[in-house]
Amino acid sequence: MGKRLIVPMIKALIFDFDQTLVNSADGFRVAEKEVEVKIFHSLGITSWEEFLTNYRRIRKRFHVNYNFSRKAIWQEVYLHYHQKPNLQFLEKWECDYWEKIKSEAILFPETERVLENLTSRYQVALITNTQGQKTSKKRRLSQFPELEKFFKVIIVAGESGVPAKPNPAPFLLCLDNLGIAPPEAIYVGDDWYIDINGARNASIQPIWLQHHLVRRTWPTVETSMPVITDLNQLLDLI
Repeated sequence: MGKRLIVPMIKALIFDFDQTLVNSADGFRVAEKEVEVKIFHSLGITSWEEFLTNYRRIRKRFHVNYNFSRKAIWQEVYLHYHQKPNLQFLEKWECDYWEKIKSEAILFPETERVLENLTSRYQVALITNTQGQKTSKKRRLSQFPELEKFFKVIIVAGESGVPAKPNPAPFLLCLDNLGIAPPEAIYVGDDWYIDINGARNASIQPIWLQHHLVRRTWPTVETSMPVITDLNQLLDLI
Protein backbone atom coordinates (compact mmCIF):
# COMPACT_ATOMS: atom_id res chain seq x y z
CA MET A 1 0.00 0.00 0.00
CA GLY A 2 1.20 3.55 -0.73
CA LYS A 3 2.05 6.22 1.78
CA ARG A 4 -0.58 8.00 3.84
CA LEU A 5 -2.06 10.96 1.96
CA ILE A 6 -1.70 14.30 3.68
CA VAL A 7 -4.52 16.24 2.03
CA PRO A 8 -5.78 18.95 4.38
CA MET A 9 -8.07 20.40 1.70
CA ILE A 10 -9.89 17.19 0.80
CA LYS A 11 -13.66 17.60 0.67
CA ALA A 12 -14.82 14.71 -1.53
CA LEU A 13 -14.16 11.07 -2.40
CA ILE A 14 -15.24 10.06 -5.91
CA PHE A 15 -15.56 6.39 -6.90
CA ASP A 16 -15.75 4.21 -9.96
CA PHE A 17 -18.39 1.42 -9.87
CA ASP A 18 -17.40 -1.96 -11.39
CA GLN A 19 -14.43 -3.64 -9.71
CA THR A 20 -14.24 -0.70 -7.30
CA LEU A 21 -17.42 -0.91 -5.25
CA VAL A 22 -18.96 -3.96 -6.88
CA ASN A 23 -17.28 -7.18 -7.98
CA SER A 24 -18.71 -7.99 -11.41
CA ALA A 25 -15.53 -9.48 -12.90
CA ASP A 26 -16.82 -13.07 -12.88
CA GLY A 27 -20.11 -11.95 -14.45
CA PHE A 28 -18.28 -10.20 -17.29
CA ARG A 29 -16.09 -13.27 -17.79
CA VAL A 30 -19.04 -15.70 -17.97
CA ALA A 31 -21.18 -13.40 -20.13
CA GLU A 32 -18.33 -12.87 -22.58
CA LYS A 33 -17.65 -16.59 -22.89
CA GLU A 34 -21.33 -17.36 -23.56
CA VAL A 35 -21.47 -14.82 -26.39
CA GLU A 36 -18.20 -16.02 -27.92
CA VAL A 37 -19.64 -19.54 -28.16
CA LYS A 38 -22.91 -18.28 -29.67
CA ILE A 39 -21.17 -16.23 -32.34
CA PHE A 40 -18.66 -18.97 -33.15
CA HIS A 41 -21.43 -21.52 -33.81
CA SER A 42 -23.54 -18.95 -35.67
CA LEU A 43 -20.64 -18.22 -38.05
CA GLY A 44 -20.23 -21.90 -38.87
CA ILE A 45 -16.44 -21.74 -38.82
CA THR A 46 -14.10 -24.46 -37.58
CA SER A 47 -11.09 -22.86 -35.88
CA TRP A 48 -11.95 -21.77 -32.34
CA GLU A 49 -8.43 -20.43 -31.69
CA GLU A 50 -8.46 -18.28 -34.83
CA PHE A 51 -11.94 -17.01 -33.99
CA LEU A 52 -10.91 -16.01 -30.46
CA THR A 53 -7.86 -14.17 -31.78
CA ASN A 54 -9.98 -12.19 -34.24
CA TYR A 55 -12.78 -11.58 -31.73
CA ARG A 56 -10.45 -10.25 -29.05
CA ARG A 57 -8.51 -8.10 -31.52
CA ILE A 58 -11.76 -6.46 -32.68
CA ARG A 59 -13.00 -6.01 -29.11
CA LYS A 60 -9.70 -4.41 -28.10
CA ARG A 61 -9.86 -1.99 -31.04
CA PHE A 62 -13.31 -0.84 -29.93
CA HIS A 63 -12.27 -0.52 -26.29
CA VAL A 64 -9.15 1.49 -27.16
CA ASN A 65 -11.52 3.99 -28.80
CA TYR A 66 -13.80 3.85 -25.72
CA ASN A 67 -16.63 2.26 -27.67
CA PHE A 68 -18.05 -0.40 -25.36
CA SER A 69 -21.21 -1.24 -27.34
CA ARG A 70 -21.42 -5.03 -27.35
CA LYS A 71 -23.80 -5.03 -30.28
CA ALA A 72 -21.39 -2.89 -32.36
CA ILE A 73 -18.45 -5.16 -31.48
CA TRP A 74 -20.38 -8.28 -32.45
CA GLN A 75 -21.55 -6.75 -35.73
CA GLU A 76 -17.93 -6.01 -36.59
CA VAL A 77 -16.99 -9.64 -35.88
CA TYR A 78 -19.62 -10.83 -38.39
CA LEU A 79 -18.40 -8.30 -40.95
CA HIS A 80 -14.86 -9.61 -40.51
CA TYR A 81 -16.13 -13.00 -41.67
CA HIS A 82 -18.16 -11.38 -44.49
CA GLN A 83 -21.44 -12.42 -42.92
CA LYS A 84 -24.54 -10.39 -42.12
CA PRO A 85 -25.70 -10.78 -38.52
CA ASN A 86 -29.29 -11.18 -37.39
CA LEU A 87 -29.73 -7.91 -35.48
CA GLN A 88 -32.63 -9.30 -33.45
CA PHE A 89 -30.37 -12.09 -32.20
CA LEU A 90 -27.66 -9.58 -31.29
CA GLU A 91 -30.12 -7.46 -29.33
CA LYS A 92 -31.36 -10.54 -27.48
CA TRP A 93 -27.79 -11.65 -26.76
CA GLU A 94 -26.98 -8.16 -25.51
CA CYS A 95 -29.89 -8.24 -23.07
CA ASP A 96 -28.84 -11.72 -21.90
CA TYR A 97 -25.26 -10.45 -21.53
CA TRP A 98 -26.21 -7.67 -19.12
CA GLU A 99 -28.64 -9.87 -17.21
CA LYS A 100 -25.84 -12.39 -16.64
CA ILE A 101 -23.52 -9.67 -15.32
CA LYS A 102 -26.30 -8.30 -13.13
CA SER A 103 -27.01 -11.73 -11.66
CA GLU A 104 -23.33 -12.34 -10.84
CA ALA A 105 -22.45 -8.89 -9.44
CA ILE A 106 -21.94 -8.61 -5.68
CA LEU A 107 -20.80 -5.84 -3.37
CA PHE A 108 -17.33 -6.12 -1.98
CA PRO A 109 -17.73 -7.11 1.69
CA GLU A 110 -16.41 -3.79 2.98
CA THR A 111 -18.09 -1.42 0.49
CA GLU A 112 -21.09 -0.30 2.49
CA ARG A 113 -19.22 0.15 5.76
CA VAL A 114 -16.46 2.20 4.12
CA LEU A 115 -18.93 4.46 2.29
CA GLU A 116 -20.89 5.00 5.48
CA ASN A 117 -17.70 5.98 7.28
CA LEU A 118 -16.63 8.39 4.54
CA THR A 119 -20.01 10.14 4.19
CA SER A 120 -19.76 11.23 7.81
CA ARG A 121 -16.70 13.31 6.87
CA TYR A 122 -16.74 13.98 3.13
CA GLN A 123 -18.97 14.39 0.12
CA VAL A 124 -19.11 11.11 -1.80
CA ALA A 125 -19.78 10.81 -5.54
CA LEU A 126 -19.71 8.25 -8.34
CA ILE A 127 -18.42 8.46 -11.92
CA THR A 128 -18.90 5.36 -14.05
CA ASN A 129 -18.72 4.73 -17.79
CA THR A 130 -21.64 3.35 -19.69
CA GLN A 131 -20.49 0.20 -21.48
CA GLY A 132 -22.95 0.33 -24.33
CA GLN A 133 -25.92 -0.93 -22.35
CA LYS A 134 -29.23 -0.59 -24.12
CA THR A 135 -30.61 1.19 -21.05
CA SER A 136 -28.87 3.61 -18.72
CA LYS A 137 -26.28 2.21 -16.37
CA LYS A 138 -28.24 3.87 -13.59
CA ARG A 139 -30.56 0.90 -13.97
CA ARG A 140 -27.69 -1.35 -12.85
CA LEU A 141 -26.84 1.00 -10.00
CA SER A 142 -30.41 0.63 -8.77
CA GLN A 143 -29.64 -3.05 -8.22
CA PHE A 144 -27.84 -1.87 -5.09
CA PRO A 145 -30.29 0.57 -3.45
CA GLU A 146 -28.26 0.41 -0.25
CA LEU A 147 -25.49 2.33 -2.08
CA GLU A 148 -27.43 5.12 -3.76
CA LYS A 149 -28.05 6.97 -0.51
CA PHE A 150 -24.31 7.57 -0.08
CA PHE A 151 -23.78 9.50 -3.34
CA LYS A 152 -24.37 13.22 -3.56
CA VAL A 153 -23.60 13.11 -7.30
CA ILE A 154 -23.81 10.23 -9.82
CA ILE A 155 -22.31 10.72 -13.30
CA VAL A 156 -22.82 8.07 -16.01
CA ALA A 157 -20.17 9.07 -18.55
CA GLY A 158 -20.86 8.18 -22.16
CA GLU A 159 -24.54 9.13 -21.85
CA SER A 160 -26.49 12.38 -22.24
CA GLY A 161 -23.67 14.10 -24.11
CA VAL A 162 -21.07 13.47 -21.39
CA PRO A 163 -17.88 11.93 -22.88
CA ALA A 164 -16.65 8.65 -21.41
CA LYS A 165 -13.65 8.43 -19.09
CA PRO A 166 -10.68 9.02 -19.42
CA ASN A 167 -11.91 12.28 -20.96
CA PRO A 168 -11.66 14.86 -18.16
CA ALA A 169 -15.19 16.16 -18.84
CA PRO A 170 -17.10 13.75 -16.51
CA PHE A 171 -14.60 14.39 -13.73
CA LEU A 172 -14.89 18.16 -14.10
CA LEU A 173 -18.69 17.92 -14.29
CA CYS A 174 -18.71 15.97 -11.04
CA LEU A 175 -16.46 18.54 -9.35
CA ASP A 176 -18.71 21.34 -10.57
CA ASN A 177 -21.80 19.60 -9.17
CA LEU A 178 -20.03 19.13 -5.84
CA GLY A 179 -18.88 22.75 -5.83
CA ILE A 180 -15.22 21.93 -5.31
CA ALA A 181 -11.87 22.26 -7.10
CA PRO A 182 -9.67 19.35 -8.32
CA PRO A 183 -7.20 19.51 -5.37
CA GLU A 184 -10.14 19.03 -3.00
CA ALA A 185 -11.05 15.58 -4.36
CA ILE A 186 -9.67 12.05 -4.50
CA TYR A 187 -10.78 9.54 -7.13
CA VAL A 188 -10.74 5.80 -6.47
CA GLY A 189 -10.83 3.41 -9.42
CA ASP A 190 -9.51 0.10 -10.72
CA ASP A 191 -8.67 0.78 -14.38
CA TRP A 192 -5.25 2.31 -15.01
CA TYR A 193 -6.11 3.80 -18.40
CA ILE A 194 -9.70 4.89 -17.80
CA ASP A 195 -9.80 5.73 -14.11
CA ILE A 196 -6.29 6.64 -13.03
CA ASN A 197 -5.26 8.53 -16.16
CA GLY A 198 -8.72 10.09 -16.38
CA ALA A 199 -8.46 11.49 -12.86
CA ARG A 200 -4.97 12.78 -13.59
CA ASN A 201 -6.25 14.48 -16.75
CA ALA A 202 -8.64 16.41 -14.52
CA SER A 203 -5.87 17.18 -11.96
CA ILE A 204 -7.52 14.96 -9.34
CA GLN A 205 -5.42 12.80 -7.00
CA PRO A 206 -6.15 9.15 -7.86
CA ILE A 207 -5.94 6.05 -5.68
CA TRP A 208 -5.56 2.80 -7.60
CA LEU A 209 -7.64 -0.07 -6.25
CA GLN A 210 -6.39 -3.54 -7.22
CA HIS A 211 -8.92 -5.46 -5.17
CA HIS A 212 -7.66 -8.80 -3.91
CA LEU A 213 -11.01 -10.47 -4.69
CA VAL A 214 -10.87 -9.58 -8.40
CA ARG A 215 -9.26 -12.20 -10.64
CA ARG A 216 -7.32 -10.05 -13.06
CA THR A 217 -3.86 -9.33 -14.42
CA TRP A 218 -3.06 -5.75 -13.42
CA PRO A 219 -0.89 -3.57 -15.71
CA THR A 220 2.73 -3.37 -14.64
CA VAL A 221 3.49 0.32 -14.24
CA GLU A 222 5.76 2.35 -12.03
CA THR A 223 3.80 4.81 -9.93
CA SER A 224 4.20 6.79 -6.74
CA MET A 225 0.45 7.05 -6.17
CA PRO A 226 -1.24 5.00 -3.43
CA VAL A 227 -2.20 1.47 -4.49
CA ILE A 228 -4.66 -0.43 -2.28
CA THR A 229 -6.08 -3.96 -2.36
CA ASP A 230 -9.10 -3.37 -0.13
CA LEU A 231 -11.42 -0.40 0.37
CA ASN A 232 -10.77 -0.51 4.11
CA GLN A 233 -7.27 0.74 3.39
CA LEU A 234 -8.78 4.06 2.26
CA LEU A 235 -9.59 4.84 5.87
CA ASP A 236 -5.93 4.53 6.79
CA LEU A 237 -4.72 6.55 3.79
CA ILE A 238 -6.83 9.64 4.40
